[in-house]
Amino acid sequence: MITCFKKIPEELLFPNYKNPMLLIWKWSFFPLDVLLSVTGLATLTLLQNKNHNWKFFAIVSLSLTHCSGLMAIAFWSIQGWFDLYWWLPNLYLMLYPLPFLLFLGTERDSLATQSSI
Repeated sequence: MITCFKKIPEELLFPNYKNPMLLIWKWSFFPLDVLLSVTGLATLTLLQNKNHNWKFFAIVSLSLTHCSGLMAIAFWSIQGWFDLYWWLPNLYLMLYPLPFLLFLGTERDSLATQSSI
């Protein structure tokens, strides 16, 4: 969305930014981003309401976040294009969900129990 509103100077955009195929690639992330945002908000709402289904939505949201960053990094790797300004945020999106996913995969509803106390 930041690029749609032209909040990033053109000199910082990735190569061939205005190429129609790259525009399609860029917009292909929109449904993924909406879904991961909706599931993330559902997680927070369910957790706040002490609903045990929060864990499912958290795993979905974190997995989609990881995939979003991974897809961008994979695309730019295949293109042979490296720019820290674009790689760092996407590496963050790819890596930060992993410890939480590992925790959620090994944790046995202790958070749900603790949150209801």
